[in-house]
Amino acid sequence: MGLAGKTIASHVSGDRLWDRLMALARFGATDAGGVCRLALSSEEIEARAELVKWARDIGLEPSVDAAANLFLTLPGTEPELPPILTGSHIDTQPTGGKFDGAYGVIAALESLDAIVRSGRRPRRSIEAVAWMNEEGSRFAPGMMGSAVFAGVRPMAEIEAVTDASGCSVGEALGQVLAAEEALPRRPLGFPVAGYLEAHIEQGVVLEREATTIGVVIGIQGKRTFRVEIDGEESHAGTTPRGARRDALVSAVHVVQALQDAIWDEADEVRFTIGRFTVTPNAPSVVPGKVVFSIDLRHGDAETVEALGDMIPGICEAAAGKCTAAVQKLLHDEPLVFPESMRGRIGKAADRLGLSHMELPSPAGHDARYLHKVCPSGMIFIPCKEGISHNEAESVTIADATAGTQALAEVVFELAEQG
Repeated sequence: MGLAGKTIASHVSGDRLWDRLMALARFGATDAGGVCRLALSSEEIEARAELVKWARDIGLEPSVDAAANLFLTLPGTEPELPPILTGSHIDTQPTGGKFDGAYGVIAALESLDAIVRSGRRPRRSIEAVAWMNEEGSRFAPGMMGSAVFAGVRPMAEIEAVTDASGCSVGEALGQVLAAEEALPRRPLGFPVAGYLEAHIEQGVVLEREATTIGVVIGIQGKRTFRVEIDGEESHAGTTPRGARRDALVSAVHVVQALQDAIWDEADEVRFTIGRFTVTPNAPSVVPGKVVFSIDLRHGDAETVEALGDMIPGICEAAAGKCTAAVQKLLHDEPLVFPESMRGRIGKAADRLGLSHMELPSPAGHDARYLHKVCPSGMIFIPCKEGISHNEAESVTIADATAGTQALAEVVFELAEQG
């Protein structure tokens, strides 16, 4: 059978895919086998350079926009048409794994490699993309690059955000773009015909059901907050209890009050305090300030809104002698991906003989914001025991390859559409 008679999926190489995943994991590798590659860091700059090298070896055209979203383009026969985008992110949590985000980017790259090797050229251009700062671990909130691309957040707003050291997104962007000054600059947002993102599930459903492909129905709603409890620093040995304005004690009361109010019998609400900073954090000083994060998620829009609206009042009431200030950072409503996109994924899986099922995504992804500007969808593959945001994160080569085969088939099909 000639090249033209073979499926795009048949040109996907699991070995090539895996080798690139392992090579990318070296940038920011941790001693425990994970990855610490924070957004806009020197490790990410090096990883991006490797992506550009691979892309050029394939024959793709790399480019970047003002938000450091990195695009690797396979030109179509009608490049004036809006392109199909596929990708994810390569930044990680401080103790992240090798596959969260990175799988989607490398699967996108392998899909384009497979199309090139097939000898076929799509009608529309197809672009593999690595979005800037999806995780939000260094600069909060996350999904900055896709949010700015989709027009959901203004560039000036994200540029002002700082990390724990005081470095701003604007400063860090300057370092990344300086390292990539030779790359063509893209406009910040342009027409897109469709977006498809491959990702590890980060849950146990696919593994439990022995199913290879997850067709993602949609993404649950999310609200995030920054809470600051202000008290007064004083001497640990001389300040009596009645005279103290201990920010840590007040913060503990606030956290307990929030847990009591938001706890639900059905265990459907996801409420997390993942960052907790005490100032001055000295053994003999009564804490004067505590700052902590809140991550609130649920599949129902009204529930997310109602619970989130309760948070400022709860914090103020439980703060005691201290004051509580609540900053609302993010409010994303639940979404459902179009049936047309979900159907394409399911049919591609059937053609390839891959088991598949529909399931929701409790985690947020860049597809959330692309959904606002074009038909979007997501493909999940199983991850071992659902472990993610953890150095022990693991997938099999077989599942990674199968997910990439489905991705390659669907993005080529989308690119052929009028």
